[in-house]
Amino acid sequence: MSSPRVIVYSTAMCPYCVRAKSLLQSKEVRYEEIRVDLDREKMLEMIERSNRRTVPQIFIDDFHVGGFDDMAQLEAYGELDPLLGRAPHNDEAAFAHSAEASEDGPT
Repeated sequence: MSSPRVIVYSTAMCPYCVRAKSLLQSKEVRYEEIRVDLDREKMLEMIERSNRRTVPQIFIDDFHVGGFDDMAQLEAYGELDPLLGRAPHNDEAAFAHSAEASEDGPT
């Protein structure tokens, strides 16, 4: 399975851009950074794709994640790794397995 294409539209002086790139780096995800402060055409492309004017704007393949807060929320709920084509962390998988196998589940 190939890795999805991850694009981060960003600017130089954006703390949320730094945080988004840091999260992706911590997960060892390769991404393409497009600096919209250096290229007006790329800014217009970002606005058209996302319907937003703020940075960062993050895309995984054609899926618009949104900004850093949106990506952090996906990570918190365990939904980012599947979008990135990765298995959930072992502790998440173990929890899901134990919950499914539990006899104390709802009836």
